[in-house]
Amino acid sequence: MFEKLLTDILIGASLSVDAFAVTVGEGLACPKNRLKNAAIHSIYFGIFQGLMPLIGFYLAGTVSNSIMSFGPYISFFMLVFVGGIMLVDSIKNKDDGEDDGAVCEKFSHSKAIMLAVATSIDALAVGVSFAFTESTVFMPCTIIGISTFLICLLGGVLCSKLPKGSGRGAGIAGGCVLIGIGIKLLVEGVFLK
Repeated sequence: MFEKLLTDILIGASLSVDAFAVTVGEGLACPKNRLKNAAIHSIYFGIFQGLMPLIGFYLAGTVSNSIMSFGPYISFFMLVFVGGIMLVDSIKNKDDGEDDGAVCEKFSHSKAIMLAVATSIDALAVGVSFAFTESTVFMPCTIIGISTFLICLLGGVLCSKLPKGSGRGAGIAGGCVLIGIGIKLLVEGVFLK
C-alpha cells in the first residue's frame, strides 16, 4: 500500500514539473499578486493534472491515441502562443521603472485554463497506461492532482520571494520560460519517444 502511494506521488511530481515551471514563469511576468495568482494557477494545474489521467483511462485505445499523437503539437502551440504574446507585450512595454504590473494587468482564467491543458496533455498517456495496470484510477488521479497543486504552490511561494524587478524584464523572462517549455514538450513528444 505504501509503495503504491509513493509511486503515485512520484508520478504526480514528475507530471507537475512543467506546471511548476509555468507557475514560476507566470509569477515572474506578473510581479503584483504573485502568491494569489500562483495559488489560482496551482488549483487549475492540480485539477487538470488529476483529470487528464482519468480521461486517458476511460478513453484508452480509442480517441486518446489520436489525441496523444497530437499532444506535443497542441502543448507547443498553446505555450508558444501565450509565451509569445507575453514576450511581445513585455518588449512593447517601454516603462522599465515604476509599474511592475504593466505586463499583466489582471488575472486571466481563460489563459490559466489554456496553460493547464497544455501542461497536462502528457497525463493522458499516464491514464492510458493506468488502463492496463490499475483496477481503479480515482486514488492515483487524486494523488496526482494534489501533488501537482502542492508543487505548483511551492513554485509560487518561491517565486513570491524573488525580487520584483521591472515588469518588462520579468515579462520577457516569463515569456521565454513558456516558449522554452513548449519547445521542450515538442522535442520530448516528437523526437524522444
